[in-house]
Amino acid sequence: MSPRAGLTPDAVVTLALEVVDADGADALSLAKVAERAGVATPSLYKHIGGLAALRRLVDLRVVAEMTEALRAAATGRSGDDAIEALADAYRAYLRTHPHRVAALETAPDEGDEELAKATHGVAEVAFAVLRPYGFDYARTVHATRCLRAAVHGFASLETSGGFGRPEDVDASFTLLKTMLVRGITDYAS
Repeated sequence: MSPRAGLTPDAVVTLALEVVDADGADALSLAKVAERAGVATPSLYKHIGGLAALRRLVDLRVVAEMTEALRAAATGRSGDDAIEALADAYRAYLRTHPHRVAALETAPDEGDEELAKATHGVAEVAFAVLRPYGFDYARTVHATRCLRAAVHGFASLETSGGFGRPEDVDASFTLLKTMLVRGITDYAS
């Protein structure tokens, strides 16, 4: 195989995400990415430092995409409307990319400042949405964790087929958003 013209680290990450989206995060391998790139596996080392480095770059991309999705959803909104928009955007991202869930579940290694900063970007959007409720820093952290746990958990269960009953899942999600808004409002008072 000859090197594919235009292959860059960013392009390798895009191809890796295609593998993840098609086959799941556990299926990601340099061989599968190389096959999609039309190059021999060793050629990837010119662009990335190996599978662990590629997984980290995938995590960075996913976190950045999620941050942008949340930011776009929250822009121009405030209060309860912003919370619901944030929840909708988070769910929509995971429904569109169900195999990317693992990239959003684990806190980054403390030594990885770039990934830590990117991960904090997601939290900063939630902090901004929660600012009008008047929480101090610690209460904002608690509210953010609860919001994330509820929405991430719901979306993760939904995309993995965890809701087997026939009742409308969208109705359940609407109820979850109502409960979150009421809970955050009560927590603020």
